[in-house]
Amino acid sequence: METTDHILVVDDDRDIRELIVDYLVKSGYRATGAANGKEMRAVLDKQAVDMVVLDIMMPGDDGLTLCRQLRSGQHKDLPILMLTARHDDMDRILGLEMGADDYVVKPFVARELLARIKAILRRFRTLPPNLQVTEAGRIIAFGDWQLDTSARHLLDATGTIVALSGAEYRLLRVFVDHPQRVLTRDQLLNFTQGRDAELFERSIDLLVSRVRQRLNEDARTPLYIKTVRSEGYVFSMPVSILEAKE
Repeated sequence: METTDHILVVDDDRDIRELIVDYLVKSGYRATGAANGKEMRAVLDKQAVDMVVLDIMMPGDDGLTLCRQLRSGQHKDLPILMLTARHDDMDRILGLEMGADDYVVKPFVARELLARIKAILRRFRTLPPNLQVTEAGRIIAFGDWQLDTSARHLLDATGTIVALSGAEYRLLRVFVDHPQRVLTRDQLLNFTQGRDAELFERSIDLLVSRVRQRLNEDARTPLYIKTVRSEGYVFSMPVSILEAKE
């Protein structure tokens, strides 16, 4: 039996929260509202949730803080759509860097919000099923490198930190979570580019090139990320998980 996706809407504005919840229910989803982080956590503790719609501007723990907490806890893989009343690009960048999957500015058209939710859920289910994802807070080791999944940066053989952008981290994370598996450009693109994925069909190649540069790879003879002609890319280096950092 097909299950109905459950969307958790976290917004301190009661009118907006109830408007979104009612619209989602009428559109065929289960939807629950929460006014703050405490209520959000209470729902997550008691119910299965498929996605969170999270307002940024809230008293107490704001949306960026809650997003960071979700990404570092047991709900780290839960899709997140950020909402804000501000048109500040920095909020958008921070939200995406902290792991949000998309970003919508208030006031918004309800149909656009619904389309974004559908797109995120579709992208979330693009990768093949039954693939294990490494735990947040672990160190993923491969070749001469380590990926710190808590700080979201690389460490080279000498322990020197190599910073990664949000998109670079997400791409490398997908690769190391699924080594020796060919992943298509569409799969990689959807999980790293979010809302702009459909606008830049070849942008995944540029992103792969950037990550190869971070790994000091020779694009002609790569050791880590190899191109599979007419299919996509494969992360060919064995991966191991080290103890969680204290």
